[in-house]
Amino acid sequence: MIAILGILLVFAAVIGGFLLEKGHIMVLMQPAEALIIAGAATGTLLTANPAHILKAVAKGLVGVVKGSPFSKERYLSTLRMMYQFLNKVRKEGFLSVEMDVEKPAESAIFKNFPEFLNDHHAVNFLCDTLRTAITGGVEPFDMDQMMDLDMEVHHRAAMQPVTALTTVADALPGLGIVAAVLGVVITMGALGGPPEEIGHKVAAALVGTFLGILLCYGVAGPLSSNMSKAAGEHNEYLHVLRVLLLAFLKGSAPMIAVEMGRRAIPAHVRPSFDEMERICKGGAASTEPAAA
Repeated sequence: MIAILGILLVFAAVIGGFLLEKGHIMVLMQPAEALIIAGAATGTLLTANPAHILKAVAKGLVGVVKGSPFSKERYLSTLRMMYQFLNKVRKEGFLSVEMDVEKPAESAIFKNFPEFLNDHHAVNFLCDTLRTAITGGVEPFDMDQMMDLDMEVHHRAAMQPVTALTTVADALPGLGIVAAVLGVVITMGALGGPPEEIGHKVAAALVGTFLGILLCYGVAGPLSSNMSKAAGEHNEYLHVLRVLLLAFLKGSAPMIAVEMGRRAIPAHVRPSFDEMERICKGGAASTEPAAA
């Protein structure tokens, strides 16, 4: 939602300044210029990217509107979930959580955390790592390497729609020039006519350049930057799971492993130790009857 407010502010500031300078708002209403730029930009996006990246761009734009899901509450919920899960592993062994890992949506622990289950990559990241741990025979160093590789592949995939949108943003000023040149061509054909008509056509041509630059630096560029930050936030979330799991696999107690995970949480959403301890122990106590 903040991103939408930002875009509205960009347009309000630009149009407001134009009106303060006694500009006529109707001069900016040039459907033909907008059609050329928007259509060419869409065509550029379709030409440069396969279907799965186009879907990822659409999903990323929806994510920008919704805002970041990785709040302090989300991290506290994840720490609580992992504390419960690791406690069960410590008391009953890895084999006791085999069904939780194979069918996380039916797990008595995971099903209490719908935000986690809706994050399919995080679920796969966690469950694939735990499957390997249940199988046994893999050293913690090798587990860490596997998790690092998984994160790298995911982050690379998450950056593809960002790159696609950045390419469109970079093309928009050029497409604005294309629209302006076409407007100049039309203007040249009208030479000898009334000065007012020629002036109107020149203004229409310049609007094409204006729209291309505005959409580049005021809309598409900031949106791609926001999507890039969202990809980084998801990678940071996976890093917390990685640190937490690795600590437990090396022999740390569940609370120590969760504390190491807490230390890996970005500073602006990191809960305090007291907040973590309160929700972990309180959450574990409240779910013991259900686990039994």
